[in-house]
Amino acid sequence: MLYSMAKARFDVKLGSTVLVFLLLNSASPKLLENPKFSQPIPNSTVAVGREAILACVVENLGSYKVAWLRVDTQTILTIHNHVVTKNHRIGVTHSELKTWYLHIREVRESDKGWYMCQINTDPMKSQICYLDVVVSPDILDFPTSADIVVDEGADVSLRCVARGSPEPSILWKREDGQLIPSRMKMEAVSASGPTLNISKIKREHMGPYLCIASNGVPPSVSKRIMVIVQFPPSVWIRYQLVGAYDDQQITLECHSEAYPKSINYWTRDKGDIIPHSAKYVPEIIDSGYTVHMKLTINHLGEQDYGIYKCISKNSLGDTDGTINIYRISNSTLKNSSIYFKSKGPRKEANDVTYQIGSTEKDRADLLFLEDEFYSCAHQLGVSQMLTILWLRVLLYCITFV
Repeated sequence: MLYSMAKARFDVKLGSTVLVFLLLNSASPKLLENPKFSQPIPNSTVAVGREAILACVVENLGSYKVAWLRVDTQTILTIHNHVVTKNHRIGVTHSELKTWYLHIREVRESDKGWYMCQINTDPMKSQICYLDVVVSPDILDFPTSADIVVDEGADVSLRCVARGSPEPSILWKREDGQLIPSRMKMEAVSASGPTLNISKIKREHMGPYLCIASNGVPPSVSKRIMVIVQFPPSVWIRYQLVGAYDDQQITLECHSEAYPKSINYWTRDKGDIIPHSAKYVPEIIDSGYTVHMKLTINHLGEQDYGIYKCISKNSLGDTDGTINIYRISNSTLKNSSIYFKSKGPRKEANDVTYQIGSTEKDRADLLFLEDEFYSCAHQLGVSQMLTILWLRVLLYCITFV
């Protein structure tokens, strides 16, 4: 049954082609002209939405007729000056009855295929050409990854699906220009392929990723995929033990990292939150998922020595860091104007600070009194020198015991 229907359909299409030929012949007296094609019809490539123009050049046409057909569907498009198809996008023009142009306006991807230029001679003369329709890339929203939130240390797979003709290629980049990690533990500026795999993602991998699709047909397109890495707060302190004298202004510093963004504040050892005032000036500097906390204490007094805590909290947890301020005698250090060396600029002895840490990340360079003094030792009395030497021993013991 299906075979019979298919055969009948083929016979109808073949009959229509023969009918065109007969119509053309019936409309033209058999004269002595011998029309022929002077050159092949060039294949054409057109971007979707543009106009395609196919040119058929005929010599000695005389009273014969030219027709255009769609080969794959056996559809009659035009006969001489007349458009036969009901497709409003089709048109026909000619130049002095020699060059016959088939116009296809607002080309669609479905217009791709073979086209025939036909002369109603006996036997019929024809030649064909191919129209290729190219389509610029388009990224499909549904199969392509959306913005995601993942836990630090998880494996992440981003997918990007695009269509177009020719088939688009996919390139991945980070919007900020940072290197892209991969499961091969290699990093590069870009990665290719429809899938981007990141193994054991870290907080520094957080940010927008760009999926770029291109196939040589402008314009290329891209999609922005935001990758958010969440993790509980962590705190590190450069100097955990700070020496200071009365009436000094000092600044305590604490660094934290967290996502979602954390709530950060300072407390004393009993848990009382330190508010902003003329004496206590807290400051918070945000940069992405990092926070730099500062607490400036003006005119240090006896009640200000002791334990201070920087607190960091988010929905995944909380943590704190501790700084201990201890008192240094004014008469010993303030009047001596002794200097010591650190990795940074020179500091006066009344800013003696150092850190005791338990991990490599939390451990900073210890600041301690060096053997080299930058002022003249003869300016000091014997009792002052003994006091300074005692302080050096005390600092050494606290650091390494």
